[in-house]
Amino acid sequence: QVQLVESGGGLVQTGGSLRLSCAASGRTFSDYAMGWFRLAPGKEREFVATISWSGGRTYYADSVKGRFTISRDNAKNTVYLQMNSLRPEDTAVYYCAQRGSASASSLERTYDYWGQGTQVTVSS
Repeated sequence: QVQLVESGGGLVQTGGSLRLSCAASGRTFSDYAMGWFRLAPGKEREFVATISWSGGRTYYADSVKGRFTISRDNAKNTVYLQMNSLRPEDTAVYYCAQRGSASASSLERTYDYWGQGTQVTVSS
């Protein structure tokens, strides 16, 4: 059974940084693309970033491009989201997800497994 466990969320001031981690177990991590999504109050869940199985391909939402970086360590079965220059509008619950194939994608419906989420709050 696949499990995804996020960590690293918290409260930070505008302009600050956080690094989220997502530890995966249950199937061969390096076979699958990973993604980060977020859910803000009153909004639908939205795509943030995705990374291919090898880390060679990454894609970002326009709202986070240049500020967030997704990476992965296949030896540690972990995907990361480095978030810099945080803004109040980045406040959300952040979810890690594992896709059903090796290639990166922003399509939420193509992700098979989801973590429980970690709260990120950016104060103004």
